[in-house]
Amino acid sequence: MAPSVFPPPGQSRVKWSLYAHSSAPMALTATIHKAELSISDMDRHYYATHALTLARHPSETEERLMARLLAFTLYADERLEFGKGLSDTDEPALWRKAYTDEIELWIDVGLPDETRLRKACNQSRHVVVLAYGGHAVDVWWSKIASTLTRHDNLSVLAIDHADMQQLAALCERSMRLQCLIQDGELQLIAGDLALPIRPAIRKGEYAVA
Repeated sequence: MAPSVFPPPGQSRVKWSLYAHSSAPMALTATIHKAELSISDMDRHYYATHALTLARHPSETEERLMARLLAFTLYADERLEFGKGLSDTDEPALWRKAYTDEIELWIDVGLPDETRLRKACNQSRHVVVLAYGGHAVDVWWSKIASTLTRHDNLSVLAIDHADMQQLAALCERSMRLQCLIQDGELQLIAGDLALPIRPAIRKGEYAVA
């Protein structure tokens, strides 16, 4: 129970005020991660360096944060932005909007539910899911695949569990990464480490406009 705003009899207002403020629950704050990401995407002919700031929600895992960074790498664009994350479930992990505010690209990471994906497909020109979680991906997709076949604007890519674990191991508060993409394979370079990642296509196309 929160303390009363008035001090009990016999206590000074100053001392009670100090107690009241110290007893209030502390708000959990996001952890800020920064990444300098140099991208050479020969499949899309996109070459740029981005200085990114990612706010990591207290309940967000390193895997999910790095999945968001991976999604940005695959679909990088000057108008691609991170959503508000776990603090706002109405927004995707990333999205790209037209100047008219139309949602051109909606990107989710993880294993979103069928209702969320149907809604995203109806609201957006293209929807991409970057799924991860090992065997859980197979279980998730087997349950919802048949109900989403009519959505031609949906692409589902699965990231190998071992690749995601290695990617999560690169998570730091400050990162400097290089990325080379060619023939559907991504090579992420961090210092002396080079991590090859080839997303498996479960539905749709790897590349979207």
